[in-house]
Amino acid sequence: MAALTLCSARADEAPAIISATIDYTGNQVTITGANFSPTGAAPTVAIDSATLALVSFTNERAAVSLPAVWSSGSYLLAITNSSRLTGVFRIALQLPLDKLRYHARAIYGPFAVAGNLAYAGVLQELNAPKEWGYGWAAYGRRVASTEGSTVIHTALAFGLDSALREDPRYFRSARKGLFRRIADAARGTVMTRTDTGGETVSAWRFGSAYGAAILSNLWYPDRLDTARLGFIQGSVRMGFDLITNLSTEFWPDIRKKLRRHS
Repeated sequence: MAALTLCSARADEAPAIISATIDYTGNQVTITGANFSPTGAAPTVAIDSATLALVSFTNERAAVSLPAVWSSGSYLLAITNSSRLTGVFRIALQLPLDKLRYHARAIYGPFAVAGNLAYAGVLQELNAPKEWGYGWAAYGRRVASTEGSTVIHTALAFGLDSALREDPRYFRSARKGLFRRIADAARGTVMTRTDTGGETVSAWRFGSAYGAAILSNLWYPDRLDTARLGFIQGSVRMGFDLITNLSTEFWPDIRKKLRRHS
């Protein structure tokens, strides 16, 4: 009798969705939670009222296929169990990233080119390395060195995140509060999303930052071609990536405030 009462109570509970993991490669969503199928009957899963094809299900897990065509955006995922009770969960879908084009912008994008020219100018002013001296020829050498390092970094980044199926983009925090959002931007520098919607250590970022620093030092004078300098330069690049994440996180809010006061 006690067991029967427990089953009845569960049958009267709405589904509780804990997470939804998106597999962009397989075009599927795996939903985890509770009370999806209290009586063993298949649940109904819909996204913005459009019913999705059910691949598999248990009481705590359901896998569904996404529509063949969809757009990036925020969607309301709903699962209705055999008791006709519904639980909802909001998910964000992103179209698969063209990683080659994404990384290539670091080479030919106007801000990237301007940044490299400015950085070479700073090195020229500091006469670093001193063996290259001053003058237009020396500046051209520094520009070529900076661009060469950028090309190596881009090639490594694209190769690593493609091979490891990591998503190089930073996604703005869903949390509120200045320090929480700063923490998420910092976390997004050492962690990254995967192509299937999970999270992992950002191997592509570490590998490309330190790999490019070490390889680009090969054409520097021998006294500077050291592991120590490579580590320092790689760490500086990681710091710039953090600044980029912070800009992505806060600039849209700053821009809105500026428009209101203009």
